[in-house]
Amino acid sequence: MSNTLEIKNLNVSIGDKQILKDFSLTVPKGEVHAIMGPNGTGKSTLAKAMAGHPDYEVTSGEVIIDGEDIMEMEADERARAGLFLAFQYPMEIPGVTIANFIRAALNARLPDDEELNAPDYYKALYEKMDLLKIDRKFTSRSVNDGFSGGEKKRCEILQMAMLDPKYAVLDETDSGLDIDALKIVSEGVNSMRGPNLGALVITHYQRLLDYIVPDVVHVMYDGRIVKSGPKELALELESKGYEWVKELAAETVAS
Repeated sequence: MSNTLEIKNLNVSIGDKQILKDFSLTVPKGEVHAIMGPNGTGKSTLAKAMAGHPDYEVTSGEVIIDGEDIMEMEADERARAGLFLAFQYPMEIPGVTIANFIRAALNARLPDDEELNAPDYYKALYEKMDLLKIDRKFTSRSVNDGFSGGEKKRCEILQMAMLDPKYAVLDETDSGLDIDALKIVSEGVNSMRGPNLGALVITHYQRLLDYIVPDVVHVMYDGRIVKSGPKELALELESKGYEWVKELAAETVAS
């Protein structure tokens, strides 16, 4: 199926422990889907396995972007195919400025004999920074070096805005954010919503979904999706907690 991110029967292990168990999910382009679930259920494993993290062994399954399976690709090839991952804990890269980092990422997509036009690049960069309420002096700082939690997440969303992916996976983007930073980051994500982007938002808490309102909510437990529903499902999780999810998971496995 074209214009979708399809995850089919994905099985992922770390060492001898299986984390994802025949995990399947489809995110059409133009929609925002949320995955919620308790700690240790495999949410971040899903994000990292999709992106090609070497610590995660994919034993079987497919991740298909617009009809193309990306699982045999290297991590950088997956990114060029249109996948973007916003990390829960973004890495610090001392000595590499944000402006140069994003410019290098964009140049890596071009043929070897082509390079970005510098004035056009900075014009686009400053437009996105203004949208995210990021001071323009920010571009000369090293990537995430000495940043607050909110600054790191804004930097991730700035990268997303500039790279313009087909599909974005936001791994607990709300982690470590105060309410003001959460609103600004959410506004940045919402500004990119549209028919050309599919997004998978991974979170523990419903509060993020007050700002980035999902089209569909999926509940994950023990390495698989056990329930899917409309945005109101997030409110149900918030009020009832995750204990009922364990019972639902047991019923799903039994059937």
